[in-house]
Amino acid sequence: MNIRKVSEGADMTVYLDGRLDAVTAFELDKDLSASLDGVENLTVDLKDLEYISSAGLRTLLKLQKRMDKQGSMKICKIKENVREVLNMTGFSEFLTIADDKKQKFSVSF
Repeated sequence: MNIRKVSEGADMTVYLDGRLDAVTAFELDKDLSASLDGVENLTVDLKDLEYISSAGLRTLLKLQKRMDKQGSMKICKIKENVREVLNMTGFSEFLTIADDKKQKFSVSF
């Protein structure tokens, strides 16, 4: 898995690419634990995440809990197969997920 971080002041966006499994979840946890001091708004972009395991879910939940204490966190651009895992496990209830879908509406006169 590749981890790319972009910081701008108190905001940080983390881009995850590949598989978030037992090995890479440990790497992500270690990497971000050292990087989140002073971060108030964390965005985790999962556009390129292909797979997430229970260890990956646990790491996201740990991040959410930390950021709830020091600011906020949201997850965005989730691929359908990863979203299904979040929904089936109930983690979508605990994690802040930004809805990426544009609202469709119609106007009638």
